[in-house]
Amino acid sequence: MKVFYHDNYNINIGLLKFVHPFDGMKFGKVVAQLRREKLAEIVEPAQCIPEAAVNTFFSSLMRRLVLHKRPVLEALETPYIPLVPYSWLEKRVLSPMRWGVAGTLAASKTALTGTDAWNLAGGYHHADQRSMEGFCIYNDIGISCQQLVASGELTVDDKILIIDIDAHHGNGNARTFHDNTNVTLLDVYNADIYPNDPVSRRRVDISVPLPSGTGGELYLNKLSGALELLTGGYKLAFVVAGTDVLATDPLGGLKLSIADVAQSHKLVYQRLKALNIPTVFLGGGGYGKESAAAIVAGIKAVAGG
Repeated sequence: MKVFYHDNYNINIGLLKFVHPFDGMKFGKVVAQLRREKLAEIVEPAQCIPEAAVNTFFSSLMRRLVLHKRPVLEALETPYIPLVPYSWLEKRVLSPMRWGVAGTLAASKTALTGTDAWNLAGGYHHADQRSMEGFCIYNDIGISCQQLVASGELTVDDKILIIDIDAHHGNGNARTFHDNTNVTLLDVYNADIYPNDPVSRRRVDISVPLPSGTGGELYLNKLSGALELLTGGYKLAFVVAGTDVLATDPLGGLKLSIADVAQSHKLVYQRLKALNIPTVFLGGGGYGKESAAAIVAGIKAVAGG
């Protein structure tokens, strides 16, 4: 498995860290440990996702909204700060996220050639063509699929699988692929927290809503049962592998340990390999102090089979 990373992934939100707990610098921490322990081959995306690719995916309204500070700050779940210029947001947040989208596209191309991949960024599952929210500006899976169809590496009839094991329901993915019956969504999430969106939840094909406080044993049992419902025939699988399921995460509301997270990643990967489905893992959410360690543990578990 190849791990995709670029120094430009890191999101240094500065003073905004006092209003949002996301550690945007964790990607570098993960790669430093992977390199120390020689756990994986690190690959850089060659370039940031082109603006034209983003605009092709966005609605005309979103093309305008993303160029203004107020709607971007709202999507980042931070108050309006007059002294923060849009240029600061572009450099510190938007550009790193576009690099994350580029990593998802590059990882997808790699998986389609026979080598599974893990993009440390990406997994922006609350964004879609018409809206941005939940610290997600660009839907990297949607943009990547669109670009892969345009390049001929996918067709519009290819079956795509999205497995979301982030603590939050992937409402952006559900909206992005709402009318696409070739895309199957499997989503394991805390049903008591954001986003409480009954319309997008109904789009999920294999839904595993869980109550706040769910621990590792029940979570893994529910995940295993959902994975058994999957069949083969998919051209590509995306796994939104957020670590906000950890008990130490301030936003996820679940009670998993690092070992539980690693086991969840292993269960998903083993099932996808049994079904012979090319796989791309994506960063997703993760806001606690153990997030980087859990990502490393997950990569170890997957790399070990």
